Amino acid sequence: MHPKKNILLTGRPRVGKSTLIRKVVERLKEFGYKNIGGFYTLEVRKEGERAGFSINTLNGKTGRLAEAGFESRFRLGRYGIDMESFEGVAVKALADAIDKADLIAIDEIGLMELKSRRFRELLIKALDSPKPVIATIMRSRYEFVDRIKEREDTETMVVRVENRDGLLGEVVERVRGMV
Repeated sequence: MHPKKNILLTGRPRVGKSTLIRKVVERLKEFGYKNIGGFYTLEVRKEGERAGFSINTLNGKTGRLAEAGFESRFRLGRYGIDMESFEGVAVKALADAIDKADLIAIDEIGLMELKSRRFRELLIKALDSPKPVIATIMRSRYEFVDRIKEREDTETMVVRVENRDGLLGEVVERVRGMV
């Protein structure tokens, strides 16, 4: 049995999935793995309240994913999704990672990101590629997400407050064995 090359981190909102994937990438870089591509999302806060989300690529580009009150035909709750920014920054970073990186990091595979058809196509391409993928993925059931979680080459790890610190070392060692 081959080790599963795609690692998905899931769990409750705000449990620390995004922080964990960023720490995994930082630790891998400390071990000398420099060629990591992809993106992560961060909460944008204004006056102590969550006002939206930004996209941050692993090569230093940033963009807006979503913002409360932003006018867009792509919406999730009170957030308007900036599809042009998402596809120009995050989806481009994902395409570049598939072509050039040794490891692909994606934070996150969630409802906002899945509204982009191009993101869904490239996500499947990344998972199908020979390169390892580490990603955070929504916990809720959703047909597209459920199919990804059920892939033979994919392992889903549940992040909890009690295990997230231990998962850091475990995930880093798994990836080091693949790259």
